[in-house]
Amino acid sequence: MRFTRVRDLVWVVLVAGVVAHLAVRQSYGVLPAFPTFAGVTLFLLAVVEAVLGFALRARIHRRPGTRPVQPLTAARSVALAKASSLVGALMVGVWAGVLGYVLPRRGDLASAAGDSTTAIIGVVCALLLVGAALWLEYCCKTPEGPEDRDAPNGRE
Repeated sequence: MRFTRVRDLVWVVLVAGVVAHLAVRQSYGVLPAFPTFAGVTLFLLAVVEAVLGFALRARIHRRPGTRPVQPLTAARSVALAKASSLVGALMVGVWAGVLGYVLPRRGDLASAAGDSTTAIIGVVCALLLVGAALWLEYCCKTPEGPEDRDAPNGRE
């Protein structure tokens, strides 16, 4: 398994943004107003994953007072991080697509002003989730030992 690449997430954001923008463009008149704090759930997930990342990092580096991490726990955390980074990137694209439609129309449409605020909150919370997921994934790396530094490419 390889670590998540930012360029892969950027492609997800771009594709989701274009699809969401086209969908909103076609059906904005019949959509209900977006709940203002719809993206806050992503923020809560980001907080949980950031805290988990700090806790796992301390355990992986065997800081005093911590228990060693079981390999299955680390693998599950990496899987959670990879899934969360993809979901976060998808939601960044969706909220950015919505924002791209409603922001220019907030003076013309009454609902577009409120939906602009919702989309901005959604983009920020989704970006925080992506950042927290990448942090969690980074925290699950095995630290290099002295024997790893001497081997070419960090391998024996």
